[in-house]
Amino acid sequence: MDELYEQGMKTRRSVLGDAHVDRAEANKTAFDEPFQTLITRSAWGTVWASDAISQRERSMLTLALLAATGNFEEIPMHIRATARTGASKQDVLEAFQHVAIYAGVPRANHALKLAKATYAEMEAAAE
Repeated sequence: MDELYEQGMKTRRSVLGDAHVDRAEANKTAFDEPFQTLITRSAWGTVWASDAISQRERSMLTLALLAATGNFEEIPMHIRATARTGASKQDVLEAFQHVAIYAGVPRANHALKLAKATYAEMEAAAE
């Protein structure tokens, strides 16, 4: 693959962890391989690989945008990623409070519910 794809895989692994990426790669098929390549190159090789802002800040932005747009399915994955990006629970709470004001309380409330459940799973796994 090309340099952008390789950078994307490196960044993706650093943010999401090897186990997550290995599972995603194992589940990749010929049907979704072009899509997986697209997101690896664009989201991970370009946007997430940029050093213009920190991974902590990028993590907060991503969680807020996912919540604000109602894309809740990826919130648990990005909550788990906060262990590697440096975004604290307080950071996530602040991001979701912004969502409540600017995008709606129901979306922020649902995002917080998902975050609480994911943090509980993470803490239980750490014990």
